[in-house]
Amino acid sequence: MSTDKEDLVIDDDLVLSTDDEPEPRVEVAKTNLDKRRTIDNLLEERRLQRQLADYDYDL
Repeated sequence: MSTDKEDLVIDDDLVLSTDDEPEPRVEVAKTNLDKRRTIDNLLEERRLQRQLADYDYDL
């Protein structure tokens, strides 16, 4: 053991490499899928409402 105080060199490269994980892209894809499902549900509801409005009740 030396009595001199040595400066420790910290490599920040290891911390930066963990930031490149694909998790944000997965979240974006999931969000886009949720948006697409919402749009599909709204379109389906609108289509069914048109069919109901056009239905001939005097059968």
